[in-house]
Amino acid sequence: MLLNCHTYYSLRFGTIAPRTLVHTAKAKGYDYLTLTDINNTSACWDMLRECQKTGIRAVLGIDFRNGAEQQFILLAKNHNGFQRINAYLSEFLHEKATIPPTARPLADTFVIYPFHNIPARTLAAHEFIGVRSRELNRLKFSPWRKQPDKLLALHTVSFLNKKGFNTHRLLRAIDNNTLLSKLPTSEEGSEYDVLISQELLQEQFREFSELLQNTERLLQQCVFQFDFESATHNNQRCFGASEAADLQLLQTLIEKGLPYRYGNSPHDTILKRVAKELDIIQKKGFVSYFLINWHILEYARSKGYYYVGRGSGANSVIAYVLRITDVDPIELDLYFERFINLYRKNPPDFDIDFSWADRDDVTAFIFKTFKHTALITVYNTFKYRAAVRELGKVFGLPKAEIDKLSAGHYRYEQLDRLSQLVITYSKAIEGFPNYLGIHASGIIISEASIHRYTATFMPPKGFPTTQFDMVVAEDIGLFKFDILSQRGLGKIKDAVQLVQQNHPNLPPIDIHDIKRFKQDERIKTLLREAKAIGCFYVESPAMRMLLRKLQVDDYLGLVAASSIIRPGVAKSGMMREYILRHRYPERREDAHPILLDIMPETYGVMVYQEDVIKVAHYFGGLDLGEADMLRRGMSGKFRSREEFNKVKAQFFQNCLQSGKTHELTAEIWRQIESFAGYAFAKGHSASYAVESYQSLFLKAYFPLEYMVATLNNGGGFYSRELYVHEARLHNGRIFPPCVNTSEAETVIQNNKIFLGLGFLKDLEQETMRILLKERKQNGAYESLDNFMQRVPIAIEQLRILIRIDAFRFTQKAKRALLWEAHMKMTKKTTTPQAPKLFTANRVTYQLPALENGPLEDAFDALELLGFPLCDPFLLLSEEVVIPTLQARELATYLEKNIRIAGYLVAIKHTKTSQGKPMYFGTFLDQEGAFIDTVHFPPVAIQYPFQGKGIYLIEGIVSSEFDCVSIEVTKMQRLPIIPDPRYAEGMTRTRMLAKRYKNKVL
Repeated sequence: MLLNCHTYYSLRFGTIAPRTLVHTAKAKGYDYLTLTDINNTSACWDMLRECQKTGIRAVLGIDFRNGAEQQFILLAKNHNGFQRINAYLSEFLHEKATIPPTARPLADTFVIYPFHNIPARTLAAHEFIGVRSRELNRLKFSPWRKQPDKLLALHTVSFLNKKGFNTHRLLRAIDNNTLLSKLPTSEEGSEYDVLISQELLQEQFREFSELLQNTERLLQQCVFQFDFESATHNNQRCFGASEAADLQLLQTLIEKGLPYRYGNSPHDTILKRVAKELDIIQKKGFVSYFLINWHILEYARSKGYYYVGRGSGANSVIAYVLRITDVDPIELDLYFERFINLYRKNPPDFDIDFSWADRDDVTAFIFKTFKHTALITVYNTFKYRAAVRELGKVFGLPKAEIDKLSAGHYRYEQLDRLSQLVITYSKAIEGFPNYLGIHASGIIISEASIHRYTATFMPPKGFPTTQFDMVVAEDIGLFKFDILSQRGLGKIKDAVQLVQQNHPNLPPIDIHDIKRFKQDERIKTLLREAKAIGCFYVESPAMRMLLRKLQVDDYLGLVAASSIIRPGVAKSGMMREYILRHRYPERREDAHPILLDIMPETYGVMVYQEDVIKVAHYFGGLDLGEADMLRRGMSGKFRSREEFNKVKAQFFQNCLQSGKTHELTAEIWRQIESFAGYAFAKGHSASYAVESYQSLFLKAYFPLEYMVATLNNGGGFYSRELYVHEARLHNGRIFPPCVNTSEAETVIQNNKIFLGLGFLKDLEQETMRILLKERKQNGAYESLDNFMQRVPIAIEQLRILIRIDAFRFTQKAKRALLWEAHMKMTKKTTTPQAPKLFTANRVTYQLPALENGPLEDAFDALELLGFPLCDPFLLLSEEVVIPTLQARELATYLEKNIRIAGYLVAIKHTKTSQGKPMYFGTFLDQEGAFIDTVHFPPVAIQYPFQGKGIYLIEGIVSSEFDCVSIEVTKMQRLPIIPDPRYAEGMTRTRMLAKRYKNKVL
């Protein structure tokens, strides 16, 4: 008979996990449990599932509050009432409106007003007053004592004990951004709001037992059940007028799509596969799901948007025929049952990647087209270090102390009392939900109103968003449509357009001609030599080394590499084993015969999710339903569920009964577990490989255009500087931004590349917008004078443009232009000037010769762009003598100690099996070739990275599978020359003359 229970989804207020609330209430003797989180429904379905398992009657509702002030409680009699409550709360959350003191009448609901907030009117039949035990003395003298049928026993539950109350106060202080000592009591719950036993509750209301009786009668009227085990989905059932019409449309689309993919006479194998898939899709009720995806992508193609369909959906030949994916499952022997099978209870999903520039429009199209649509939320939880910082501020600790605690630089027993409390309660709230965010891609399209399942809130994106996450959505039969954003597709799209602009005489590129790309010798060379900088998924140092180790030059090899690189395979030790078996066929004999028979293509090594399922089925004797449960468990989302543990026990029992040793079974299970959260479906890897081939084709034939597209789409794994360097290696001529040539993005003219104005640090968007608009309307700028007359600009903004040499077309030195700008600009111009019929010439002044050199240009670029536009080795201090050894020579020094100079490109941090920090470094030598380094813990501590720059590296050269790297024994960052912009007179002149006597930038 608890009417007002909060979990920790009463964000920054409650302190109890849903499962804990249910089981504690059961242990304390309750038959009913009412969940009424504050302005939130996130926990409803998890709590309902747990209540049904434990035999408690669950009642769902919402506690409507403004901050901590309770206005009223709404309880749902049934599903319809729950829908109305959710819709009502959503109105306030969407508009961020204040909740009124009285509730709107809603069918199939009960309203409970707290005793301190009773409406000054006659209550309707569905309205009641909740009285707390500590308010019973006031009730004796209240006129409501004469209306006992309207009175209920109201006991609020927000915490389990005193520590829970203390935690609650800290959460309230965080929410109010105040010191704990200054937290108003009006922003707190009551210390009495703990989960007491039913006997104690009855004792507290012994004198007013009719309130308990009223409460029980009310709760008996609330009936809420849900079949979580049902395979029925609750997504939109029909795309068109009926299920029959949907099936007919799908068949028609398949007939039209088959010739596009397989020619006019598709093989019987293909037709039989289509028929089998169609039968399963129809039986599982997923016809509309395929049609909705098809419709979304038909719209995308009509708009010229690039996309990639990936995930296990690539296992479907029908998805391939409908152009949802570009992976041929027949070619790769992908079995459809990995995507959909009659045993699979949870829904399938397609992951559709769009360019970051196109995704929002596709999302808007979905919301306009389908009636009951919402984004899915994610629970952003308190992380330990963040909690330390939050609580440190709440307790008023100085920043230095908070930094020390957050970094873990302390011994607990030596801390003062406040610091110890910060540590204790940070651990207590770690994992608590902090606020609701938006899932990276998930959209649900429901048959019924979204509010039948959840209230929704309105994030800045402007689309209604559920209050439950994707796991709950799957539990209740709402499978998501994944619409993701990916900059790799933006690079491909922009590169194709740049090629058309820069090479107008070439025929249009068919970027979807993957079959041709797979046979292209240039692409094979790039793969073998791992020269794939900028290319999707294959440019990282780890992938570059893996490609060289595997000597990959074909599609299937790249598909395998895309999955092998994942942490699961590496963690299990099977990545190295796969490389050995790939390079040395005799090693394949080491594989267990059963595993080799199950996975001949991967030499008996588990690489894909499908492999794990095969092993579970054929090696572990699990049926397809159990194997699918194992697959779900591997994702990490269900690892805590008892079903997964049952599958594990069944796996070991089956292996024991079939005569396999415990040691072998344990080793195979260890490999399976290592895939948790990381395993790729083979179709997923194949989809990645398709996009890799598209980017590799552009890199092979149009490297300059592709590098420009990469720069304009935010780069990739590396910083922009490396892509500028890569363009220069392909004979690109790199120029700093120019007010007459550059756009916000980088532009290319033949082999000339003009960096975008948007690259300039501190150049304001509005300045750039006005500059470009004026140039477009009235032509190129003729001089600095002409620019200042046409563009309203602050002197600070103008200085940025001058210093980056954006006015080099004037043929004047930057120093002269800076003097000219300061003399002629007397104040900050804030508004555009009106057009003038006649333009008066500004007064000109005779200036002394003011020169600047390329070295000063390099430092200006370093400051304004973040990197110099010259060879960084030219900036080394004159006293530095660097080794002449280059990366191409390292293979001749195996197992020898060497010294080499490298320009730092990337650092990867990791930890040893003992948890000690170590690093992998990526550098460029003086010729622009890569140097790969390994920094084991002792060296990592003694010789840490010290930021961007050129390092003198000492170490032992080693080679593994033809990949050369240096095990670093010593490293130091080399000094660069003093900034010549701040050197005067003869010092500066000598520096420039000496530095550039025999060098040209």
